[in-house]
Amino acid sequence: MRYAPLWRLLAAACLTAGLIGPRPAAGQKPPPPPPPQESPPAEAPPVETPPVETPPVEAPPAEAPPAPRPEAPPPPPPAQEEDEGRRPLYPKVDIFFPEGDFDFRLSRLVKNAFFEGQFKYNFVKGDITAFLRYRYYGYERTYQLGFFDAVEFEPIEELSNDFDRVRGGLLLIQHPHSLHSRTFFLGEVDRITSNKDELRFATNRTNTFLRLGYQIGTPDDERANAIVGESRARIQRLFTAHRAIGPYGAGLTGALTWGFDDLGGDFDYAKFEFEALKRYNLPRGRFLIHRLHGGTFGRKVLRPEPEDDLPLEDLYLIPRAELFRLDGRERLKGLDERRRGTDELDTTVEYFHPWFLNQNRRALKLDWENWYWILYGGYGTIGFDRDVYSDTSSYVPDVGFGFEATFRLRRYSFFVSGIVAYALEGEGDPKGKLSIKSFH
Repeated sequence: MRYAPLWRLLAAACLTAGLIGPRPAAGQKPPPPPPPQESPPAEAPPVETPPVETPPVEAPPAEAPPAPRPEAPPPPPPAQEEDEGRRPLYPKVDIFFPEGDFDFRLSRLVKNAFFEGQFKYNFVKGDITAFLRYRYYGYERTYQLGFFDAVEFEPIEELSNDFDRVRGGLLLIQHPHSLHSRTFFLGEVDRITSNKDELRFATNRTNTFLRLGYQIGTPDDERANAIVGESRARIQRLFTAHRAIGPYGAGLTGALTWGFDDLGGDFDYAKFEFEALKRYNLPRGRFLIHRLHGGTFGRKVLRPEPEDDLPLEDLYLIPRAELFRLDGRERLKGLDERRRGTDELDTTVEYFHPWFLNQNRRALKLDWENWYWILYGGYGTIGFDRDVYSDTSSYVPDVGFGFEATFRLRRYSFFVSGIVAYALEGEGDPKGKLSIKSFH
């Protein structure tokens, strides 16, 4: 038991000496180690790496056999620019009773050019009017070129074939200064032909005239536009409910017309005409429209060697169409006789009281949207001398009661107005008027 630790110590020393080996003596250089023998490396197991995706190599396409020739494709649709330049046709229809006027207009807007054809027919008298207009909207001005042909006959109850015809052309230039003010210049040539006895002094003659006008507001009022622009074949409304008037509900229009006997003309006159209107808004949707119209001839040349029985309408070198009128839809609506003159002044008041607005009431298989009751009053005078302005006995009072409404029928909207008016002077009967206008 005592020699066990010593044995273990000797075994450990021998094992250490064997591992270390003999040491070189002091000062003796140890020999270099032998070069290692090259042995072929052992083959390591292959390491799995993810496959690298390489784009497939496209083989050159083989020549396919010729395919059969396909059928011709349909024509391509029109280009977008052509579609933007084309516009649909817009028809407008107006019917007037008891005059029996039928007015049809067809218009198209192509970029900045406006084309319109108008056909007006009176199925009571047989009057026919055709009008062709071309309007170009420039950067600063609007130019309109028009040609017309109008034939008028006697009333059907007279069983007469007498007629009067006016053919001609016009050039209208409009220069806007702002949204609510503009200047007009008109040049027109009318050729007048008639076999009526009362027009024997104006037949086979030419009316050549120039017109300069100015307008404030009222850009869509045809009654005011007729003063400064073309006055033939216009739409004559009964009231002023749905017309744009102008800033502050007021408008003013005035024009000077000069007819000269040069350049083939046969008449000589100078005329001034104006019209003012104002809208007054009242509570609960009610409103009142006041109009004032007047005119005079500053130059009136007598006909050479006039006859004794010559009517006043033919006393001067003025065509009858240029004379003022006191009767009609746009003046005193209750007058049952035609009154003309060279000096005229009249005023009208229209009071609108709404029955219902912006509703859908079904009646007579129609959808009624708006309805106004209207009280009308007028007062005016006319003659061939300026003394009529101060002569109170020459003024004619006029009163009436009417309505104005809009209704829909399928895709169309209609604007209908009617009135029964009576002139308090004279022994005439009350007169009724009705007009219908369509919108699409």
